Amino acid sequence: MRRGLIGATVLALLAGGATACRTGDGSAAAPAAAAPDFVSAPPVEELEFKRVSDPARTLVVDAAGKTLAVFTDKARTVRLTGPSRTFAEDAHTTATVTTDAWVRLAPRTWQKDSVDDTWVRPWLEKALDDRSPDALAIAMEYIEGGKRDAAFGPLSDTDPDGRAERSDFYDYLGIDWEFPDGKKERPDPDHIRSLDCSGFLRMVYGYRMGYPLRGTNTPGTGLPRRAYAMAEFGPGAQLMPNRGTQAREYERLNAGDLVFFNGGPVLNDHIEHMGMYLGVDSDGRHRFISSRTKANGPTLGDTGGDSLLDGSGHYGVRFRTARRI
Repeated sequence: MRRGLIGATVLALLAGGATACRTGDGSAAAPAAAAPDFVSAPPVEELEFKRVSDPARTLVVDAAGKTLAVFTDKARTVRLTGPSRTFAEDAHTTATVTTDAWVRLAPRTWQKDSVDDTWVRPWLEKALDDRSPDALAIAMEYIEGGKRDAAFGPLSDTDPDGRAERSDFYDYLGIDWEFPDGKKERPDPDHIRSLDCSGFLRMVYGYRMGYPLRGTNTPGTGLPRRAYAMAEFGPGAQLMPNRGTQAREYERLNAGDLVFFNGGPVLNDHIEHMGMYLGVDSDGRHRFISSRTKANGPTLGDTGGDSLLDGSGHYGVRFRTARRI
């Protein structure tokens, strides 16, 4: 079973009431040029850096009190405010996510006293005006019809024989890879164009954005291979404890955060699936994107279970914890 490039994807830059761009060939639309009323961010020297807690982080706000950036202690991902975009996947859901969040990697991990580091202001000034693909846009490239979706195989992390646990980014790309921790991998020919849940996020944050990756499931610098390892001892800030019951601290989440789920028939604290939080959707629900079998690849849709953190659906009741890397 192989999936072709079908359906239409909305990946549009919305500003001043602009209409979402749709493509007729099934490929993702390139981000539109900024609308005429787009205003660049104020000079960094005019912005205020404020400390807040739960989680511990530094907000960057303008003179009107609008938050333009969120730096979280122990994390490199930064939530920036930019022109609104709408993400959709017509083939798998009627819901859409419209957000002004742009998620990028800072060059260094943030700490509470990082505000005076020499890299911060120059990097922030460039990042606030950067309209190249960020973590959210890159993730959307791999959904059905996305520009890098090229006939996913049907394997994912839920494959019963466990083979899909090897469907990492190097399998998708069909390339050899050597990790800094010494692990060497060769792609499985049966897994070309396949991504399991953790492989999908390693593709986005690791291969595409340059976050360090580990070849093993051990603590250390970089993202480990499996979802359970990222949740338990992965890098960054854990946003809520894994109590073995449905996590409900949605207010702590930012777009781009990694979200983790219990799997199987027994509801406990064991992690078997993961995704990326996108934001509140058009129905007012907390939506994520992940790679899974029944959707035959990455999806923000509802095939094989609603992609929602809240409610009583398959993934909602299994949502356990989140991490900002």
